Amino acid sequence: MRRNGGQYFMERKTTQISQAEVERQLTLCDDICRVTGQWADKPLALVDTYGCQQNEADSERIRGYLERMGFGFTDDPEQARIIVINTCAIREHAEQRVLGNVGALVHTKRRHPEQLICLCGCMVQEKHVAEKIRQSYRHVDLVFGPHALWKFPEMVHTLLTQRGRIFSVADEAGSIAEGIPTVRQDGIKAWVSIMYGCNNFCTYCIVPYVRGRERSRAPEDILEEVRGLVAQGYKDITLLGQNVNSYGKDLPEPMDFSDLLSAVNDIPGEFLIRFMTSHPKDATHKLFETMARCEKVAPVLHLPFQAGNDRILKVMNRRHTIADYLAKIRDLKSLIPDIVLTSDIIVGFPGETTQEFEDTLKVLEEVRFDALFTFLYSPRVGTPAASMDDPMSREEKLANFNRLTALQDAISEEKHAAYIGKTVRCLVDGLSDDSRYDLTARTPGNRLVRVVGDKSALGQFQDVKITGANKWSLFGELA
Repeated sequence: MRRNGGQYFMERKTTQISQAEVERQLTLCDDICRVTGQWADKPLALVDTYGCQQNEADSERIRGYLERMGFGFTDDPEQARIIVINTCAIREHAEQRVLGNVGALVHTKRRHPEQLICLCGCMVQEKHVAEKIRQSYRHVDLVFGPHALWKFPEMVHTLLTQRGRIFSVADEAGSIAEGIPTVRQDGIKAWVSIMYGCNNFCTYCIVPYVRGRERSRAPEDILEEVRGLVAQGYKDITLLGQNVNSYGKDLPEPMDFSDLLSAVNDIPGEFLIRFMTSHPKDATHKLFETMARCEKVAPVLHLPFQAGNDRILKVMNRRHTIADYLAKIRDLKSLIPDIVLTSDIIVGFPGETTQEFEDTLKVLEEVRFDALFTFLYSPRVGTPAASMDDPMSREEKLANFNRLTALQDAISEEKHAAYIGKTVRCLVDGLSDDSRYDLTARTPGNRLVRVVGDKSALGQFQDVKITGANKWSLFGELA
């Protein structure tokens, strides 16, 4: 047993899925493909993803397996022979949305009884949720947590040959499986998972319980994946982990995240490197120096501080103080003066007073973030915070939340206005959904730019003259 932030938990060794076992899963995909190839019409699959970028990356692997099984893809549940919903457990609202959408699928299942409905991801790894699905959502055929994703073909094969229901949500050590195929939905930007799980046990967060402990992929596997993406023409590559700054602590050979970042930067080609998410306790001077030195690393850092009061941070088990956080920000800005900073903030954590909340506003005034991801506290069953006293009314929390967003909106608008008249090298990454503009682009700091210009620029780095701005985005034209 080991003590972590006032909690005791079992040490868990990572399960390394053998290459032979992955090959067995691919063989099962091929067996399924021979079956689906005999159906009258090409079978289609729908993969619906909720939550974070790690979930998006997981869904790309699910699509990879499905494609190898012979499935095409659709967004229409009426056309789908198999539906996979990849769920999120971070906030209650996401859970309710998922359950509502799953409930509605009972009607499509009645019209198409051969349809397979699958739920996966963090939400279903929670015991009470899995049991609710077992009892109340009987049209769901397959339920599996993040630990079981690697054996998705095996579970689908069983359902196609035997039917019945499968629940694979055991509380087990997290795994790493290499060689799973992927189908990416974007030909310009790519997610690369460098590690899985979390050891931090923030008292409000369910992630360590559903995604397991931290486990790092081997650096050679990561670098091989990035080299392959660059060869395919990807221009914007994001390294993913619940806390990327912890990368490498469990590897047999010493390599920290800064070392990995340098190695990725040394890969030949024209591309940007991004990463998320970072934890303040592990964000070091070495990391900031590496970011400043590596020309491909985007000048942007997402560094959640969650609350501006030290008492609240201690109760959250964040293991940093505001003084620590601000010192790191000053260090970073001294090395990268034009750094784009974003953060996460929880408003209304149990026991937070309005006076303590004022400290959060002071941090915003001092740091002046480019953007924030702000949330009202959402209790998660099984976390310590869910049982804490919470005397503040929802109305008071909402009032504080609105003050926070108003302040940040003003700062964001001011920051964006400073871009007007500048020419910025951007990656043109999509078509605009605003009829006044042809394209969307991203600055190196990941600011959204709506652009007038020829669509032949899509997927290229281009100089963009910024002509306007609001609090959400920039506007410009190809220079």
